[in-house]
Amino acid sequence: MKPSIFLIISLIVLTSICDTISQLFLKSAINSLEANINSIKKVFAFIIRLILVRRIWIGLIFSCLSLFVWLFVLSKADLNLAFSIDSMHYIFIAFASSLILKERVGLKRWLGTVLIVVGIALVTLSGL
Repeated sequence: MKPSIFLIISLIVLTSICDTISQLFLKSAINSLEANINSIKKVFAFIIRLILVRRIWIGLIFSCLSLFVWLFVLSKADLNLAFSIDSMHYIFIAFASSLILKERVGLKRWLGTVLIVVGIALVTLSGL
């Protein structure tokens, strides 16, 4: 028996949220480290510092959670529908990077985000 479209969309939203949280943690972690890498020794030192940053591990945990939910979604939904709705990443990242990371998101990017929302709505409605 196929799960309802509402359940599928909810799980895809959860995947997108987990991915967004993961990216925020990873970005803030990498921003906290100086990446002056000009020798093999400094590459290894940088990797060791990365491994020791807690935000990297939190980001990886959210990434794994997203993967497990996504694999469940793929087992229950058509790939075309799931992947199209999964484009919500672009929306969540635009908002999160603007609000949390204080990055500047320009008018063209917001316009592109609106077009993605329209596209997701059309794809979702065509799957009903």
